[in-house]
Amino acid sequence: MNKTLAALSFFTRLPFWRLRDIPAESYKRVVELWPLAGWLTGGIAGGVFFLAGSVLPAMVAAALAITSRLLLTGALHEDGLADFFDGFGGGGKDRSRILAIMKDSRIGSYGVIALVMYFIVWVSTVASMPGITGALAILVTDTWSKSCSAFIIDFLPYARTAETSKNKLVYNPLPVPSALLCLLIGVFPMLLFLKPIAMLAGIAPICTTAIMVIWLRNRLGGYTGDCCGALFVMSELSMLVVLSAMAGSEQLPLVTAHSALLRLLPS
Repeated sequence: MNKTLAALSFFTRLPFWRLRDIPAESYKRVVELWPLAGWLTGGIAGGVFFLAGSVLPAMVAAALAITSRLLLTGALHEDGLADFFDGFGGGGKDRSRILAIMKDSRIGSYGVIALVMYFIVWVSTVASMPGITGALAILVTDTWSKSCSAFIIDFLPYARTAETSKNKLVYNPLPVPSALLCLLIGVFPMLLFLKPIAMLAGIAPICTTAIMVIWLRNRLGGYTGDCCGALFVMSELSMLVVLSAMAGSEQLPLVTAHSALLRLLPS
């Protein structure tokens, strides 16, 4: 329970910490439950898109959906995306300068451009998928991308020390049971709501994570919290783009919402 509350408190702005006193040690194990927070953030954002889309244009509904998630998370991951691009865009090949720029709270031109492009692509891809398809795509990409991104802490060392990190915290690598739990929580919505052909889009976050891990190992020798946030955002976007392309080329819907609901009901 402590780990669950720690994960929901860390990855959202909702005051779960008021329910009980959460030990500091619990926050070192929040990454394995990152996709669980995605059930909350992706579910709410998907619900906003579906409800708003019934009375508003799809682009407006998608904009409201991403806004709802930004409010829930405090733009935690988007802040990481901006710092990541500022650091690598302005730091050149100097590792210490890259780390210093990423830690700087001010945003630069690279970060602004990255955020603008992210929001344009996110809103456009979600709006291209009508109704329940777009809503479930938000939920599925949120949870699965967080699950894939979580494994960066197993493949790379932390690039800073706990004392110099933004949150004064270094995550523990995922042991095998925790890794399996992380995968299960992340993949469950995809198995439940997507048709088999659409599940192929889940390869995109895996590839994005692999590319990022290799690139960070060569450029930075490790990862930071900003790298985790940027990796999630880019993984999510890669899967949304693939799902949008599938939705545009396939005549059949990509989601199985009704059959999924029937599976949840007792026979």
